[in-house]
Amino acid sequence: MKKAASLLLGASVLAGSLAGCSTGNPAGEDSTSKNGTTTIEFWAAPNPPQQAYWKETAKAFEKDHPKIKIKVSPIKESPTSEASIQSAIAGKEAPTMSENINRGFAAQLAESKAIEPLNKMKGYDDILKSRSMTDTIKGWKFADGNQYVLPIYSNAMLFGWRLDILKKLGYNEPPKTYSEVLDVTKKLKAKYPDKYLWAKPDLADPTAWKRWFDFFMLYDAASGGNKFIEGNKLVADDKAGVDVLNFMDNIRKEKGILTKQSKDPFETGLGIFTDIGPWTLQYWAEKFPEMKYNKTFAFSTPPVPDGTDTKNVSTFADTKGLVIYSSAPENEKKAAMEFIKWVYSKPENDVKWMEKTNLPPARDDLATNDAFKEIYEKNPALKPYAEAIPNAVPSIDNAKYNELQTYIGQYAVNPVVKGEVQPKKGWEKMKEAIEGDLK
Repeated sequence: MKKAASLLLGASVLAGSLAGCSTGNPAGEDSTSKNGTTTIEFWAAPNPPQQAYWKETAKAFEKDHPKIKIKVSPIKESPTSEASIQSAIAGKEAPTMSENINRGFAAQLAESKAIEPLNKMKGYDDILKSRSMTDTIKGWKFADGNQYVLPIYSNAMLFGWRLDILKKLGYNEPPKTYSEVLDVTKKLKAKYPDKYLWAKPDLADPTAWKRWFDFFMLYDAASGGNKFIEGNKLVADDKAGVDVLNFMDNIRKEKGILTKQSKDPFETGLGIFTDIGPWTLQYWAEKFPEMKYNKTFAFSTPPVPDGTDTKNVSTFADTKGLVIYSSAPENEKKAAMEFIKWVYSKPENDVKWMEKTNLPPARDDLATNDAFKEIYEKNPALKPYAEAIPNAVPSIDNAKYNELQTYIGQYAVNPVVKGEVQPKKGWEKMKEAIEGDLK
């Protein structure tokens, strides 16, 4: 998943050709066939389980709606799915709708008026209510007040802890505050000098997407979900940002960070703390069966500064959703909304999604709805992810998200963990670079 994320940030290839282009049939032109059937093109993520889900779901929908046909096909990945979508828009071959859209890429598309503001379409409020996603959707609102993406899944990122090693240090559960984490680090280094709190080469790498899985997790928690950048304005919480960098610096001072390459550092116990997404559970079941939930490892929301509420802690959401393209004729847009309303009118469809893809649906009630009870009974490690969804914050809504997130690593995170800059100085240099690019 995270390897794929690096490909998701190369989407600026054809961005310039989007502005002002008119694609497909003119908006409002009816594309209904002679027999009264409307056909919509739906591009699914280039992931076989997701494609299978949407094809099955489309067939079930068509049985109830014989006048609407849905053609499901995968988004081309060459060179990236984003570039393929942009190329289709520029070539006037965009689909009616697609999934696999993150908030940053949606900002590019919205800036070029290539996607519809869903909140202005009939049936939108019904979808939010029937799917129980009123809280989850709040973090997706764009700077102009619109909602351009309906989140499908939300991987509310959690930190994994080697519980077996924590217990040897006198801790029966993961620490919750910065001072507690530093105490764990000191005890770890005293008892196991060759182990590290955080063994992660990405901490020294400026690649933009890597900040989702370290800086933003900690920052969202420290700031209570501050958006960092809203539209074209830096709205970052200075205290929270400096607190995060000081936290990283203090771990470094205790020799608790390893940025050298190592094979499976968390699984081998070289490091005892790292970001974990729910997709990792299936990988562990196949490759590391000794990793047992609440025995070998445990999950926690990100640690927070001392004195901060340790309940309802925010974290980063690795999440994507659906969009409807502006170039589609009006009857196709209406048909697309009918399809979305039908899919999310009952939790059973989200249960099938979760069973087939292992991606948590973006629902406020995912942890409490009895429809998902059997899933948690089979895999209780998924429950903490479900509980974190209402407090999970999606990526920034700026078309330059690739460049802006690179500055976070380049000027702040990377030099701080290397001991090359003081946290406050690094934060100021990062802000200067971001604000300069936002002008």
